[in-house]
Amino acid sequence: MSICTEPSVKTVKILVAEDSAVDRLILEKILTKNGYHVVLAADGEEAIALFKQESPEMVFLDVIMPRLNGMEAAKAIRAHSGDVFTPIVFLTSLVAPQSLAACLEAGGDDFLSKPYNPIVIEAKVKAFYRMREMHQTMQHQRDQIERNNQNLIQEQAIAKQVFDKITDAGALDLPVIQYYMSALAVFNGDVLLCDLSPSGSLFMLLGDFTGHGLPAAIGSMPLASIFHGMVKKGFSLGDIIRELNEKLYHTLPVGLFCCATAVDLSLTKRRALIWSGGLPDGCIYHAKTHSSVPIRSTNLPLGILANREFDHTPKRYDIAEHDRIFLWSDGILEARSASGEMFGEKRLQSILDSGLPVEAVFDSILDPVKRHLGEGVGDDDVSMVSLEMPSAEQAQELLSRAPKSRGSLADWAMELKLNTSSLKTFEPLQLLLNVISEVPHLRQSSSVLYTVMSELFNNAVEHGVLDLPSSLKSSPEGFNEYYTLRKERLAALQAGWVTIEFEHALQKNGGLLTIRFRDSGKGFIQNDPTDQNATDQSGVAIENSPQESKMQTTQPIKAQYFGRGLKLIESLCEQINICAPGNCVEAVFKWSTED
Repeated sequence: MSICTEPSVKTVKILVAEDSAVDRLILEKILTKNGYHVVLAADGEEAIALFKQESPEMVFLDVIMPRLNGMEAAKAIRAHSGDVFTPIVFLTSLVAPQSLAACLEAGGDDFLSKPYNPIVIEAKVKAFYRMREMHQTMQHQRDQIERNNQNLIQEQAIAKQVFDKITDAGALDLPVIQYYMSALAVFNGDVLLCDLSPSGSLFMLLGDFTGHGLPAAIGSMPLASIFHGMVKKGFSLGDIIRELNEKLYHTLPVGLFCCATAVDLSLTKRRALIWSGGLPDGCIYHAKTHSSVPIRSTNLPLGILANREFDHTPKRYDIAEHDRIFLWSDGILEARSASGEMFGEKRLQSILDSGLPVEAVFDSILDPVKRHLGEGVGDDDVSMVSLEMPSAEQAQELLSRAPKSRGSLADWAMELKLNTSSLKTFEPLQLLLNVISEVPHLRQSSSVLYTVMSELFNNAVEHGVLDLPSSLKSSPEGFNEYYTLRKERLAALQAGWVTIEFEHALQKNGGLLTIRFRDSGKGFIQNDPTDQNATDQSGVAIENSPQESKMQTTQPIKAQYFGRGLKLIESLCEQINICAPGNCVEAVFKWSTED
């Protein structure tokens, strides 16, 4: 859009207020000759009335006029025009600087000296018309920006309402929690989540998404939804962190991630499990010694690495009654004074080293940060939270508010039988893993259990149903032959089946998952199991031994050594049981809530 267009003679209207009839006539002739529409007034009051009636684009005012002089008329015209820019040019023979300055202060934009020069008048009209158009363009852009800003604020407010409804289910109102969150925007990148678990723990997460405002907070809603849902179902901290990372990794655009510290504070075991990635180091402040232990941030933020490369394992900290966990976003350290100086780690550490009573630490950090900021605006959202280990009496009251365990498997058993057509076309492992993952504490072991089930399933199909000897895999050429035979035999299979059985039982502080694979094959133990020289299809020696071993069968058979797959399973599980003649293998996996 051009803002320097030539005026249209059909649209430009000019009000001329001049008490001298001769001067009025001269100006009228000059302006009408150039095609402008002229409205004439003989004094200031008439000029104001015509301005309100005609709405001219430009005003020529004589300074000295009867009834109301030009300067007073200019003030009234300027007040009436409001945001609309109407150039006012004073007609004067005054030369004193003070008089000219008074005209400008009254609202004038320029002067025309008497006698009038037609060339100068025409140049001023065109120049002021361009200024008027420029002002109108700027007003339009300002109004558009204001409308866009209002729409953005409205959208952020709606998003904030949705987010608040998600987080309302949390436990931030508990007396053991103290927090402060100062945002740079209506909806910001800092997020604080807290909830009680049926396992008797208080879970908390402080997160800081990259950047500010709505773009920085787009991951907050899935973060909150997953956090509250998994805490209420009793999942472990490692499970929750792994799931959050997976979701953010596949949801957020490149360059957007979440620095976070998550805490599992056991109200019964007097310990805290803490995972930290990307946030500044927090601390545990001991109530008795008035000293702090740092909580190091040793992991990458959520949403950067895929789960296969991501370490979701929390660290354990012992924590006594009334000790407090302090966490903060980098807005605390990067709070800038009016001179641009950051609050910094040194100031923060000096507060922590000053031997304050534990109940005074929170305000002793926050108040200096606020004073350091003064009236200025920080570079980042400022967030801080304190989580106290309650007394035994307080813990019991909190535990009474915890949700009851529901929606997850406890003691259970199931069986799945795959017949010939399913063996040819269906891959059951992901389905089985989804079932197992409904046990909260087994979900964090999903990769291990997938490996165990994969080895057992391949063993049942390849060595059981398809009767493939693993000795073929002793050379690269043998591997090729092995998988060629596997493909051919599976395609030609007429009869065969694999049955998969699960049995899960809770124990004190944990549980046992028994995974049993049966197949229709003749078994990999080809000789009499009591024969000291018996071998399996892989050439593995089998001996009759009364010695104890992880590897057991329904008969007293002990494998002297195993193929690679069974060795791997033995290393991952509590024990392996082999039922002679080898077409039934079970693995017993033990999990514990002891940290």
